[in-house]
Amino acid sequence: MDLTGSFAVSFPAMRGMQAGREFFVIMCPLRYLPRLFLFDEEDVPPELRAQRGLNRNRLPGLVRYITENRDDYVFSALTASVDGSLAFEPSDSDLPHGQRLGVLRVSMDSRFLINDGQHRRAAIEEALKNDPSLAEETIAIVIFADEGLARSQQMFADLNRHAVRPPRSIGVLYDHRDDDSGIARLVVIRSDFYRGVVEMERSTLSATSRKLFTLSAIYGATQALLQGQQYDSVETAADVASSFWEAIRPSFPEWEEVRHGRLLARDLRTDFIHSHGIALQAIGRVGNTVLRGQDAGIPDWTEKLSGLASIDWSRANTQLWEGRAIVGGRVTKSGNNVTLTTNALRTHLGMPLSPDEQRVEDAYLEGSQ
Repeated sequence: MDLTGSFAVSFPAMRGMQAGREFFVIMCPLRYLPRLFLFDEEDVPPELRAQRGLNRNRLPGLVRYITENRDDYVFSALTASVDGSLAFEPSDSDLPHGQRLGVLRVSMDSRFLINDGQHRRAAIEEALKNDPSLAEETIAIVIFADEGLARSQQMFADLNRHAVRPPRSIGVLYDHRDDDSGIARLVVIRSDFYRGVVEMERSTLSATSRKLFTLSAIYGATQALLQGQQYDSVETAADVASSFWEAIRPSFPEWEEVRHGRLLARDLRTDFIHSHGIALQAIGRVGNTVLRGQDAGIPDWTEKLSGLASIDWSRANTQLWEGRAIVGGRVTKSGNNVTLTTNALRTHLGMPLSPDEQRVEDAYLEGSQ
């Protein structure tokens, strides 16, 4: 469309084609986002909106992500529809690629509607208030011509239809900002044993998996182990955690059987509690108690926790585990169940329960009568 003589805003752009529809990718300075995309649909019924309602509870985390990672934050492109006149001016019509690169002019009376990325837009608006230096940085926006409410709603549904949150384990594996993730990775990668029995990508183990634990389970259990402790570096914390997980291995000879292929991991998970995440978390909590009572250095874990080997970890031991780690025959990892499993370990090892643990224990015993 010819916008000559019209008031318009211009963006460097690339032109493309999807399903017979022309679209454009523009580079937009962050300072323009709040002006281009006004979110004014909060009081509109869902069936008349082209987007889900804005969840403001998500914004503080996104804003912190931007401002706390000022030098290396990453945001993917927004997707938007423009209800107005668009005109693309190629940079060089004589060259094939020149017809795809150019300037997109959008009439000033156009309305921009976000099909995907409204929370990113809102977070950027808040981050700009905290850090105005973000103003001249840019974000990519994929722009389609608006074709009405039904098309915009379908775009939102299609863009989110196949979105899958990555498993927790691979998030831990790839997260280099989080110290706890770095500690868990080092615990596994440094160990010949754990490196062979830990699933690094998935957060659930299939019936046929040869692995004993997931990285996400090691992450949660190591967090429990080191909770409240301060270390000079990730390396130092990982040394403490590694010494703990290596020291408790002899208490569970079945783990070694799986490592050497003499026992199937699925059979171990079926028959014993100690191969499940709830047991690792409980063991980590017990280890944390030992750490808190240590003046300095790495404790003698073997001396403190050798009693773990004499616990009957069999799932057939329903007198101990039913209602604690098992509910209705299934291993359950709710907060209360982790506490009750921890209580069982503490009692066996002669450790006192904390006031909170005692309250959970009393309620459990009362309900069991």
